[in-house]
Amino acid sequence: MTTDPASATINQVSPLLVTARELIEDVATLPTPVIIDVRWQLGDPHGREHYFSGHIPGAQYLDLSSALAGPRTTREGRHPLPPRDEFQEAMRRIGINDDSRVVIYDDSGNMSAARAWWLLRWAGKENVSLLDGGLKAWIAEGEDLAVGPGNPIEYGDFTFKFDHMRTVNADTAAEWPDRGVLIDVRHRDRYAGRTEPMDSRAGHIPGAINMPTDGFLDERGRFLPAEEIRRMFADAGVTEGKDAVVYCGSGIRACHALAAMEVAGLDVGGLYPGSWSQWSADRSRPIALGENPR
Repeated sequence: MTTDPASATINQVSPLLVTARELIEDVATLPTPVIIDVRWQLGDPHGREHYFSGHIPGAQYLDLSSALAGPRTTREGRHPLPPRDEFQEAMRRIGINDDSRVVIYDDSGNMSAARAWWLLRWAGKENVSLLDGGLKAWIAEGEDLAVGPGNPIEYGDFTFKFDHMRTVNADTAAEWPDRGVLIDVRHRDRYAGRTEPMDSRAGHIPGAINMPTDGFLDERGRFLPAEEIRRMFADAGVTEGKDAVVYCGSGIRACHALAAMEVAGLDVGGLYPGSWSQWSADRSRPIALGENPR
C-alpha cells in the first residue's frame, strides 16, 4: 500500500488507522477529509436513525445494504459486491473526489466500516482510513455530536478504477485449503454449525479454519497492536508467502479481517464475496460441521 503525503496525520502504527485525536486535529485544517458514517449490524437495519440521533460533525451517512452491496440473490448471496457504476455514483453523492482523503467509522469496532474501506480500495482509492475505536473513541475525547441529517455537500468526481483488491469465487474457495489458508471469521458457534440464524444450512466450507474477527479488537473496540495481530495470523499459518482467502456470512465481516491484515503489515488476502450465504444456498456444495476444518 502506498500512502499519500496528505495522510501525514494517520496513525504511526498503521497507515490504515486514524485515532480520534488525530481526526479532531485533521478536521480543523484544510482540506478536511470526507468522513463517512457506516453504522450497520446484523439484525439492526436502523443505521440511518442512529446517524440522525448523533454523528461526527460533517460526516455523511452511507447505507451499507444499498450503497455497499448489490441486490440480494440466492445465486450471489446476501451482500454481493455492488455494481461498479452504482458504487461510483454513491461515492460521488457523498462528496468523494479522486483526491479526497476519506475517514470511515461505525459504532461496532469497524466491523461495517471496513466494508466501505475495502470497496474503496477495490475501486483504486488509496487514501482511506478507519477511525480506530469508531464513534465511541470520538465521544471519549469529549467531542460533541451533530444530530439530524448531514449538511448538503458538493457532488464529487470519484472515478472507479480497475479492481485493486483480489476476490475469489466459490470454486476457488473450495480448493483454497490445498493452496493456502481459507479463513472463516464468523463466531465459533456458526462456524461449527451449532447455530445458523441467517442462512439455509449450518456449518463451514471444508478445510476452512476459524478466526472470529472480533478477536482482533480490544475491549474498547480498537484494533490490537500490529505485532499481536501478526502473531495471531502466524499461529493460523498466515505469513508472508502463505496466501489467505477470507469469508464470513455474506462478505461484510470478512473485510474487517482483511483490514486486520493491513494493520498487521501483511499482504491483504483475497475476499470470497458470496461467503457462506452463497455457499450454503448451493446444495451441490459440501459442508463441514464441528470445530475441525474438515
